[in-house]
Amino acid sequence: MTVLLSDPRLAFLEGGGEATRLILARDWTGHPLGAPQDWPESFRVALSLVLNSPESMILAWGPDLHFFFNETYFPLLGPRLSWAMGARFDEVWADALEQARPIIDDALAGRTQRFVDLPWKLDTDRGEAHTFWSFSYSRVLDGQGDVAGLFIFTNETTARVHADAALRESQAQLSHALEELRALNVTLEQRIIERTAERDRMWDVSPDLLAVIDADGVIHRSNPAWRTLLGYEASALVGRSIMDFIQADHRDAAREALRTSLEGESSRIELRMRHAEGHDEWIAWVGASSAREVFAVGRHITQQKAAEEALRATEEQLRQAQKLEAIGQLTGSVAHDFNNLLTVIRGSIDLLRRADFPPERRQRQMDAIADAADRAAKLTAQLLAFARRQPLTPEIVDVGDSIVTLSDMIITLCGPGIRLDIDRPETPCRAHVDRSQLDTAIVNMAVNARDAMAGQGQLTIKIRAVDGPADKHEVRIAITDTGEGIPSERLEQIFEPFFTTKRLGAGTGLGLSQVFGFARQSGGDVHVVSAPGEGATFTLVLPRVDGEPLSDARPGSMAGRPLTDRCVLVVEDNIEVGQFAVEALRTLGCRTVIATNAAAALEELKAGAERFDLVFSDVMMPGQSGIEFAHDITALYPELRILLTSGYSQVIADEGSHGFALLRKPYTLAELAQQMNRLFDG
Repeated sequence: MTVLLSDPRLAFLEGGGEATRLILARDWTGHPLGAPQDWPESFRVALSLVLNSPESMILAWGPDLHFFFNETYFPLLGPRLSWAMGARFDEVWADALEQARPIIDDALAGRTQRFVDLPWKLDTDRGEAHTFWSFSYSRVLDGQGDVAGLFIFTNETTARVHADAALRESQAQLSHALEELRALNVTLEQRIIERTAERDRMWDVSPDLLAVIDADGVIHRSNPAWRTLLGYEASALVGRSIMDFIQADHRDAAREALRTSLEGESSRIELRMRHAEGHDEWIAWVGASSAREVFAVGRHITQQKAAEEALRATEEQLRQAQKLEAIGQLTGSVAHDFNNLLTVIRGSIDLLRRADFPPERRQRQMDAIADAADRAAKLTAQLLAFARRQPLTPEIVDVGDSIVTLSDMIITLCGPGIRLDIDRPETPCRAHVDRSQLDTAIVNMAVNARDAMAGQGQLTIKIRAVDGPADKHEVRIAITDTGEGIPSERLEQIFEPFFTTKRLGAGTGLGLSQVFGFARQSGGDVHVVSAPGEGATFTLVLPRVDGEPLSDARPGSMAGRPLTDRCVLVVEDNIEVGQFAVEALRTLGCRTVIATNAAAALEELKAGAERFDLVFSDVMMPGQSGIEFAHDITALYPELRILLTSGYSQVIADEGSHGFALLRKPYTLAELAQQMNRLFDG
């Protein structure tokens, strides 16, 4: 029988730590005490007291004295720990039962006793055979006054008893040694003289710098190593400040180290010291105080510093080599996918140009071109999301509503062999994220789960609002599959771009990279828990916000007010893209004027800003960027609406769109119309 701590009848187990886990892990089917949720109240109260006590405690309950214990008691059980919880006392301590039985009988009869350092003989399966214990047994009465069990406070004192014996032996030895010391006292002065001479020899021959320094940094004594390492005679250093030999940019740190040493703490510091010949040498100092002086030892580390610098240079070369390797892998993979897409686009165009191409097949080829372009845009978006360079258009999104809206798509993608279960709370879970990127991340994780289950299994999406530490509010989206699981050695690789275990052509390896990039760029994170044969759970963590989400206006609809007679100033330095924008706006009924850079656009505005209803500007342009240009025209013409567009923008990726409306490239006619309708309706 498996029991769950969420059952309110098991509240008495709260706080029991690992002991509670052992209780919940045991199968209580057929046990004389029955299931934990059915235990009597007197037993629950007594057991709660034991589980939450910091003292080592046992509760023996019922006629057969079934054995329960808290986490502090664990070390005393040895190999019995895994099965002792709930077992009979005479089974757990069968090897001690003969000695324990009289004590138990006395306790059950109400004759409570306390034993201190009582010797006890045990089997050797738990370590020491000859042991010592301090304990007390007392009976527990139920509500009717009948004996229900025993409370046992127990601590093994074997180590202390042995330590006390060792201490007594040591004291005897010490007493003997003191007698010998008194006998040798007559030679003490001679030995001190010898030790002093020995110390002086060590001072003179030490290869490290030695110095005695007072609180003001003045040197009172130095050794000959100063001559060897820095070129100064020891006698010439006495009376001078140590700061005179330290480079100016290191003196503040040296004064702080001196202060630390004088306060009784050992200090360590690396300083550049000036050599008598004018160059610098690196010295690693250790200082310790004695009275109001500091004894300082300095080790020459110039060669070590040079080796560390050489190592850093080598590591940088290695990082550059790894970058080149990654770029090579990235280039090859992207080129493979884009060339496939370009083959579809180019081939379809060639077919459409043929005079004898059947009209009934033209729509199929145009659909193929559109589909290939959409896939190319998605691949670019995934790359930018992984690199955290995808311009996002965040808004307040009800995560639960968004995922429910995606459910039909997920069911279609997963196929009939996978059951989808969406577990969402009654209260809304809202996040400030890019809606389309959130949808893409959920779909990517669902497709990854589908592939892990080979099309058969259970897919569960659980949405929860969580209050973390330091008032950190989060929305957590956990996607759990019943697939084959992920080996531990691959867990650190699964978010790498182009890493995939699928066969060639079955996936780009960018799906989970997009999830990782989107999570980090949105201020969140993504975690994975998995083991082979146990499925996997991917948890997308997003910052939770308050506020109401905007109405669900997903791309694809051209609904809104007519755009006829709107005049748009198009600012685009790419001629082909500018021509497309002009044609698209004219198709929507707008009049257009085009400028190839911000300077030319400002001249058009100066010539008559009242002509224009909207400025439609690229972000990445030579000279002034679209963001800077938008700020300028907002200051000059505050009533003029602005719509920015970009496929890649370092400024937007790092700093956001600064409050301006943003349309990502590549865009469709419907998406352009939708953004314009929002601007003019809002």
